[in-house]
Amino acid sequence: MSSNIRGAQSAPAVPTRRAMLSGLAGTLLIGVSARAVEAVEGRPGTFRPEELVDNGHRFFGSMSRGLAQLVEEATRRWGEPNGYILGQEASGAIVGGVRYGEGTLYTRNAGQRRIYWQGPSIGFDVGGDGDRTMMLIYNLPSVAGLYRRFGGVDGSAYLVGGFGMTAVTANNVVVVPIRTGVGARLGINIGYLKFTERPTWNPF
Repeated sequence: MSSNIRGAQSAPAVPTRRAMLSGLAGTLLIGVSARAVEAVEGRPGTFRPEELVDNGHRFFGSMSRGLAQLVEEATRRWGEPNGYILGQEASGAIVGGVRYGEGTLYTRNAGQRRIYWQGPSIGFDVGGDGDRTMMLIYNLPSVAGLYRRFGGVDGSAYLVGGFGMTAVTANNVVVVPIRTGVGARLGINIGYLKFTERPTWNPF
């Protein structure tokens, strides 16, 4: 009787066809999932113009007239952004000026992050303003790739329906601020924007 028990225990288990197929399917699914994650990480998702305009309309409210035209122009020039910022900023100038802002960065694969920016400007402009701002971001490799200084792009200034659009760039990353607000900050100016993880009063 005991020998029969030992014989039964030592007999190798024969895998069923269903178990073999389940194991093979699991292996294939793991492989497909790994390739899918690799594809997402290798090419971050972009935002469609319609989505940007809808979010912008909710953010700017009654002041959103002209936003769609500027988003369309930005898409024509630089394509679909893979990040954008919604925030507020304040600035002032008498020939030389400064700008401070804060907002939320939105990306497909890195979620939402709080972000701050500041920068000086020098040029033929006088006045002050407080703006709501949407910034479209192109070719952003990672969130850390935004923490640097961005200088102006020639020929990037547009004014449509109370909105102004310019562009700044660094290391192939392009940031396109679209602004509207109260006050006057008109004219030609040169400067840069510096993005940081934490607020600072140092515009340089």
